[in-house]
Amino acid sequence: MDLYRRRILINQAGIGLSMVAMSFGLFALLWILWTLFSKGFAAFSWEFFTQDTPAPGTEGGGLRNAIIGSGLILFFTTVISTPIGILAGIYLAEFGRVSKFASATRFVTDIMLSAPSIVIGLFVYALFVVTTGGFSGWAGTVALSLIAIPVVVRTTENMLKLVPTSLREAAFAVGAPRWAVSLKVTLRAVKAGVVTGVLLAIARVTGETAPLLFTALSNQFYSTDMSQPMGNLPVVIFQFGLSPYDNWVNLAWGGSLLIALLVLGINIGARILFRQKDKR
Repeated sequence: MDLYRRRILINQAGIGLSMVAMSFGLFALLWILWTLFSKGFAAFSWEFFTQDTPAPGTEGGGLRNAIIGSGLILFFTTVISTPIGILAGIYLAEFGRVSKFASATRFVTDIMLSAPSIVIGLFVYALFVVTTGGFSGWAGTVALSLIAIPVVVRTTENMLKLVPTSLREAAFAVGAPRWAVSLKVTLRAVKAGVVTGVLLAIARVTGETAPLLFTALSNQFYSTDMSQPMGNLPVVIFQFGLSPYDNWVNLAWGGSLLIALLVLGINIGARILFRQKDKR
């Protein structure tokens, strides 16, 4: 009986400590969100979305150039990382499960997943920016793609491994070639999970600042030329948040909230896809 009571007390103490730790975490999270939303919404206006970043010491202005620049960089990052990541994941799960090349690929992918983003930014700077002779939106796209591709690869591989072997065998039994089984049967069976992996990869790179500091840099003016330095929200937030100008700091809060809303929307979309997949 004493042993039973002691176990109950230990269990209650563990649950109590867990609740305390959760309360501290929720308090910090709600504090951050309250500060972000209260100061971020105050910066939202029509000029915020339609005007470019202001000069030092001036009033007004917005983040149009940074919003457009981030949108272009994220768009091309998605275009590059999605097919490469999905095809690599298909190879690892369907064609090269036990090969040495697949093992080496998994090892490199795991390293890329844990590599600091600033290291990737420096790598692209040395490889791309120094070679081409200038910062550019394309360099920023390459840096973010190197961060997003491993996420898509691992997600695709893990989702494909969940497909029952019997489904593949049934497709092979009717004479389907291996490439058709991989693309039209197994990949289609887990398409919701793969799309979720792509969304999570984009959410992962949306707020990255360090890689863009060394690659895309920034641009005070509106530009859609990817071969030139391009304004983007993370770098502008970093620069404006440290400035002595109140107007710039307010714009930094607005940009921070915009990124938070984008990431929140992507995560909600990913959860909806997972929920639909579970219902099926």
